[in-house]
Amino acid sequence: MENKYIRESRTVKSSVVLPPDTNNHGTLFGGKLMAYIDDVAAISAIRHARKHVVTASTDSVDFLQPIKEGYSVCLESFVTWTKTTSMEVFVKVIAENLLTGERKVCAVSFLTFVAMGEDGKPTPVPKVIPETEEEKWLHEHAPERAIARKKRREESKKLAKEFGVKKPWDSI
Repeated sequence: MENKYIRESRTVKSSVVLPPDTNNHGTLFGGKLMAYIDDVAAISAIRHARKHVVTASTDSVDFLQPIKEGYSVCLESFVTWTKTTSMEVFVKVIAENLLTGERKVCAVSFLTFVAMGEDGKPTPVPKVIPETEEEKWLHEHAPERAIARKKRREESKKLAKEFGVKKPWDSI
């Protein structure tokens, strides 16, 4: 399996924030932005693996600035790091006031995807080759994020086991 340049997975998606996409503050719904993030990140992961993928985790979505109605929202994503069957994808979200040209980074996120084979099981993916300073920095720091991700996943498993599937209204 040949290694691939990070740029080969780069994906860009732009949209105008319209009234149905906004909350009572006139800004983009957080859930709508999260759906955009998952969509663009999945495209990057599929481009890299050339296989079907599943979202394994979203590390976080940090909403840094609101995105107002009438602005454009532009998402850029690319695979930053791989393990055997998984890929870390970075997503940067930029809002632009289309009338003034002012642009702001409004959110950043890291997601993990797993490539799936024809048999429905995880399958190997190519390694990535970073080229730009941004890509090199993200690639170099990915193992630290992977450790934090693994720790968070273990905590989630503990919570799931502790709280189980009992319905809240059954404990009365």
